[in-house]
Amino acid sequence: MKFPVSLALAAAMALPAGTALAEYPEGPVQFVVPWPPGDLEDVLTRMIAEDFQEAYGQPAAVVNRPGGGGGPFPGAIEVANAPADGSMVGSFVIGVPVVGPTLGIEELSPDPFVPVGIFLTYPFVLATSGSSEFQTMEELAAYAQDNEVLLGHFGAALTPTAVSFALAETMGFSWGADAAYDALDCNTLASGDVDVINTTIQLIMPCLDDVTILASVTGERLELAPDAPTVGELAPDLSISLWNGLFVHKDTPQEAIDAIAAVAQETIASERAQTFAAETGAQIYWQDTAAATAQIESDIATMARIDELTAE
Repeated sequence: MKFPVSLALAAAMALPAGTALAEYPEGPVQFVVPWPPGDLEDVLTRMIAEDFQEAYGQPAAVVNRPGGGGGPFPGAIEVANAPADGSMVGSFVIGVPVVGPTLGIEELSPDPFVPVGIFLTYPFVLATSGSSEFQTMEELAAYAQDNEVLLGHFGAALTPTAVSFALAETMGFSWGADAAYDALDCNTLASGDVDVINTTIQLIMPCLDDVTILASVTGERLELAPDAPTVGELAPDLSISLWNGLFVHKDTPQEAIDAIAAVAQETIASERAQTFAAETGAQIYWQDTAAATAQIESDIATMARIDELTAE
């Protein structure tokens, strides 16, 4: 089987002395994505699965589990019920470990997963027309004192939407009205249906010269909008983003976790993944298990603060 030298070294360094890498994987591996095909996390997870199959000589496939039964995270429940042997890997957004254990779903409470690593931050932004009467969040906050500002988003339950409401509360204004949309792109702003959209920069790339990015709901500033502050810069207590990571059952052997991580880390650093990031505005990187665990703990605390603000 094909196994790049760099992967072999990374995996070997991570494994305990005397452990044979050949012990894992012993058969096919599924990467479960609880969303339809084609989105950012789906494309990158497919890259990881392809590299996994090439590296270890075992079939690896992405299985999409959008909607349907099993609550809001049907794919997560499937991974939680799978054997803890690394044969099923979840590719999950922040909501699974941060919100999932609070929803009263037996399979997700207490949190049954351990993060292999985080690899993607969706490039969510708050954007307005370049001709609007406010061009910064501070100007928006002042404008909203005497004017109704309409916000378009992808759903009230989504993390970036919750951040948008909490940020308004922190900055001393409220959205005049808000509504969920299936599509939030250049046409949404051009039509005048809303004043501000909470969307991904990928969807407004064709009209970036005609819009203003007020803020990004990301950990770091976006390369495509370097002048736009992050929400965390505007309100440090609200520093959070919609990220995606790989997860396995918490009882999965460490050798399996290390083997998955070795491939994923190399995939994310690859030229094709970096090109994809540049084309879509996605932020891709690798946070290992320890860093991802710390991120989740921090995000749980941040979501608690957001809930307090938005409940008032």
